[in-house]
Amino acid sequence: MGILSTRKNKKYSYQPRYYKGEGSPFELKHKFDEHRVTASSNKGLKTKFSNAINDYKTNDDTTGANRRVLYIIAVLILVFLFIIDFDLSIFSFKR
Repeated sequence: MGILSTRKNKKYSYQPRYYKGEGSPFELKHKFDEHRVTASSNKGLKTKFSNAINDYKTNDDTTGANRRVLYIIAVLILVFLFIIDFDLSIFSFKR
């Protein structure tokens, strides 16, 4: 046992007696791994953001939830701009 090295865990080849399923019964898996690409363990903020945008674009939305989310975000941004007393006249053309 070295001073700077960490101790390795022991590995056992235990098989449950009555388990007839496929794969390992001890494997912990995310609930939505099969359905979404954003649940994977990607490194980096750019990769996570691009995966979320691609998932949002390819989502077959039948209930209009994507549109509803965009409307809610737009209303919240307008309420925030109203609270901080933002002047919207800077977006108009001055002639």
